[in-house]
Amino acid sequence: MAETVGLLGGGVIGGGWAARFLLGGWDARLYDPSPDAERVAGEMLANARRALRRLTLAPLPEEGALSVVRTPEEAADGAAFVQESAPEREGVKRDLLAAASRAADASVVFASSTSGLLPTRLAADMEHPERLTVGHPFNPVYLLPLVELCGGERTAPETLERAAAVYRGLGMRPLVVRREVDAFVADRLLEALWREALWLVADDVATVEEVDDAIRFGAGLRWASMGPFLTYRIAGGEAGMRHFMEQFGPALQLPWTKLTDVPELTGALLDTLAAQSDAQAAGRGVRELERLRDDCLVSVIQGLRAHDFGAGAVLAEHERALFAAAPAAGPGGDEAPLRLHSAVVAPEWIDYNGHAHESRFLQVFGDTTDALLRFIGLDLGAGGSYFTVETHMSHLGQARAEERLNTTTQLLGHDEKRLHVFHSLYRTGDGALLATAEQMLLHVDTQAERAAPAAPELLARIERIAAAHAELPRPDRAGRAISIPA
Repeated sequence: MAETVGLLGGGVIGGGWAARFLLGGWDARLYDPSPDAERVAGEMLANARRALRRLTLAPLPEEGALSVVRTPEEAADGAAFVQESAPEREGVKRDLLAAASRAADASVVFASSTSGLLPTRLAADMEHPERLTVGHPFNPVYLLPLVELCGGERTAPETLERAAAVYRGLGMRPLVVRREVDAFVADRLLEALWREALWLVADDVATVEEVDDAIRFGAGLRWASMGPFLTYRIAGGEAGMRHFMEQFGPALQLPWTKLTDVPELTGALLDTLAAQSDAQAAGRGVRELERLRDDCLVSVIQGLRAHDFGAGAVLAEHERALFAAAPAAGPGGDEAPLRLHSAVVAPEWIDYNGHAHESRFLQVFGDTTDALLRFIGLDLGAGGSYFTVETHMSHLGQARAEERLNTTTQLLGHDEKRLHVFHSLYRTGDGALLATAEQMLLHVDTQAERAAPAAPELLARIERIAAAHAELPRPDRAGRAISIPA
């Protein structure tokens, strides 16, 4: 049974939290007084589904159910975790947290998405204030892994530990702020950059697009993998950080920036910002811009995953946890045929003909093979794995966007090194057979990089499957070769 999160606030951040929790397998009860709350959350969830399908092939848990409730008490009652994401006004947040805390069990952890308000003040009217921590995410919440945790004067240490465990389970990277401080860590850095960016526009040094270009074509690319300290340590060459600071440190005394001054937000400046920002958007709506942002973030995070670094390392760790938590089999255990994998045709799978590209069928069959290897108990850390060495596919039907698919697997033969399997791909709605794939898998010692017998416990599991499949009729398309009759 899925756990339930209570969500207080459903705007940009609250809607992002809804998507992060729902796609992480949690049910969510959302309170927001806006009549558009359900629509906004639904649109953000659709974007998040799209992004996660692009981000990872790991098996996600079954999506949770979203319900919109009328009061903060309804959101918190029975919840295992409560995330507050109301507007950044202390009074509003305090009232919501106080009301919800009276309805929640005393053991339930509360987290505030505040970007800078102090948790001691936010918890002042709560029952059991020791269970409140800041849980400050970054937009889009469903893709960016960082979440800052900051306790108040009465926050219990176990509150931070329990909140961090929840966030790690959602594929996030908790950063515990060492002491209570305004704006925590990341927003203090961002505020300095944002203030200087506003001055550059206010002083007519640069347009909003030119400021953005200065970041996205320069330092922003570095910051995706390395923060300022590691970046500048490299800039110091072999002599390191000390040399860098000795060389460039004196420049910090020059009056280049206006870090402590804020430009007056006059009507003229606001008009300039709005007009230039509208021009930069070039007619694209917010959902379209969100999808563009998400696609770019997916590419960056996937690139970092290849190096097991930065946000890519967080993704890789979460994928390992998702694979480990994936169900070993569908209903029926070893019964034939095995039903181990299902999928939904993502819009980006569709080609110019209006149906799923043939490569996506191979992707689904590859995911099915991975599910089979999990089912037999393959442990990649043990130094062995099965590699696909031959595939014969037949395309029998079309799959269109958003259609649900499922596969079956029949074991045709095996020995100590090989698995001969036959996968069938069906459209779930009407049961139509869309494709088949016959594959030969070879067990490889991944350390020696050569074929080797599988471990006895794997072979025993395979034998049990083989016994269950022994009486099945051979699939019609098994063993077929491509030919043109004479």
